[in-house]
Amino acid sequence: MKSNRKLISCIAVLALFASSFFLGRFAAQVAPTISSAIQPDAEENWGLSFQEEGKLPQANSSIEEMGKYNAYYAEDTQEKVLYLTFDCGFENGNTPAILDALKKHNAKAAFFVVGNYLETSPDLVKRMAEEGHIVGNHSYHHPDMSQMGKEEFTKELEELEALYQQTMGTPMEKYYRPPQGKYSKSSLQLAKDLGYKTVFWSLAYVDWNQDSQPTHEEAFDKLLKRVHPGAVVLLHNTSKTNGEILDELLTKWEEMGYTFRPLADFTVKPLSEFPAGT
Repeated sequence: MKSNRKLISCIAVLALFASSFFLGRFAAQVAPTISSAIQPDAEENWGLSFQEEGKLPQANSSIEEMGKYNAYYAEDTQEKVLYLTFDCGFENGNTPAILDALKKHNAKAAFFVVGNYLETSPDLVKRMAEEGHIVGNHSYHHPDMSQMGKEEFTKELEELEALYQQTMGTPMEKYYRPPQGKYSKSSLQLAKDLGYKTVFWSLAYVDWNQDSQPTHEEAFDKLLKRVHPGAVVLLHNTSKTNGEILDELLTKWEEMGYTFRPLADFTVKPLSEFPAGT
């Protein structure tokens, strides 16, 4: 009887060790899968690679993929149209010349402003709106919003909306440009849920460094070679070069056959019109 009890005890101990071994191996195999599934949405930095002169550059994502989030960076067209946009972090005296050039060419643009700009330059923002330009949301504080939760993300946009309403007496239009060009799929979805169109770009150059401004020749070289049908152009209002060359730049683009349209006229192709597998 005692020997039977010892045998049963031995079998029980062996079974326990065996189950522990196999459970350990199973957990080790499953753990990486679980870990990868719960990782936060990856941050992206919007970037472009200009492969061929006069052609749409390669971007982080396709026009079709961005369209799922009501976001875009270029129009899928062969028509020579351009969408002019400006990021406005602060005012240093160049915006009046930019507005003058746009008015001369009857070109309607979009100006993406932050809280500081709206607080310190309300007269310029009013001029933008009065002259038919879109004033878009670049967030209140210009932080990296790619990893923000819903509450924090919403606050950044709605605080600027409230200041705009208070300053201008009208609601802010629902166009959003991610600060620093940083985004994630979750941040794009949050913007979409708030009713925003997220606007990236397909044509830009290094114009934001006040202490190292490009020459006129350098600016023309980049902006004339990189222009393409359906481009969303990003320029910075803080660029002295942009203020000085914009009139001539618009003239040169017009001579190349381009016309300028507001973002309100931007056409997003339905997903059903894209070839399968794009």
